[in-house]
Amino acid sequence: MAHGARGGRSGGRPTLEEVAARAGVGRGTVSRVINGSPRVSEATRAAVEAAVAELGYVPNTAARALAANRTDAIALVVPEPETRFFAEPYFSDMLRGVGSELNETEMQLLLIFAGNDRERRRLAQYLAAHRVDGVLLVSVHADDPLPDLLSQLEIPAVISGPRSAAETLPSVDSDNYAGARQAVEHLLSRGRTRIAHITGRLDVYGAQRRVDGYREALRDAGRAVDEALIEPGDFTEEGGRRAMTALLARCPELDAVFAGSDVTAAGARQVLREEGRRIPDDVALVGYDDSAIARHMDPPLTSVRQPIQEMGRRMIDLLLAEIADRRPAAARGLDRRQMVLATELVERASS
Repeated sequence: MAHGARGGRSGGRPTLEEVAARAGVGRGTVSRVINGSPRVSEATRAAVEAAVAELGYVPNTAARALAANRTDAIALVVPEPETRFFAEPYFSDMLRGVGSELNETEMQLLLIFAGNDRERRRLAQYLAAHRVDGVLLVSVHADDPLPDLLSQLEIPAVISGPRSAAETLPSVDSDNYAGARQAVEHLLSRGRTRIAHITGRLDVYGAQRRVDGYREALRDAGRAVDEALIEPGDFTEEGGRRAMTALLARCPELDAVFAGSDVTAAGARQVLREEGRRIPDDVALVGYDDSAIARHMDPPLTSVRQPIQEMGRRMIDLLLAEIADRRPAAARGLDRRQMVLATELVERASS
């Protein structure tokens, strides 16, 4: 092959050594240019970049990652059954946000479910082998051992909402407290006096904060909090059905319901219709998430919008910053960030 021909001397993929020979520099200099090191003169950088272009050299990212003790992979871990992931818009919106931000990098995204003990054990073994550079944890429960495992393994991690007020890992969440207040204040402004709340899973801190917001909105309006109007749910449609059935049996005079998610509101709506309650004439209904479900319900559902895709993008930003920070985890402790994004009430015909 002629010296000026495209490709390596073997006729295969050009090598780092061939780029160095073409540019008239050492192998280490080529490596520094490719990795963006500032310790290279502009003239040398230009010579190396010209050689790369002439030879059609493509960096071996796998080898670079191995040399840097990197995998160039991030895991999105969902400690829920697959059925819930595909049934609830929250997860798909989160995945879209994560994916759109990660598209700007060379990182690969792995989606891993850990909804039962067997899957969790398998995940623990996978993480212990350090096969990913970082982990995004979505839908974390208070007793979930995964965050502590990640801390022990010193794997950078970001979670979608803190486990408690004392969270130590970086997290991104919407303002659940303010969102619940917006929902209840809206219902009060419409003259509703018996406002029920179907909660989310109460081992999720965000669901606890929504209950706090519900209570405080009532108290600030001079209304007593009737515990009989609070019924535990689990963010699912069937949970919404069960909770609504229990609430109507216990408090048939209720005139409004604030549901912990749009999916839960859909379940509550089914029961209200079966019981002959008109929405919103007899019972006003408000959900949470402002998902496609809210827009397509009959009547369309008033809902608290949380910026789920934006949350996913911010989680990636935080995680990449954690991965880039080579200090030991203990040294990074004071820099932990808890990011809270604003919510917005979207009014529709259900209230």
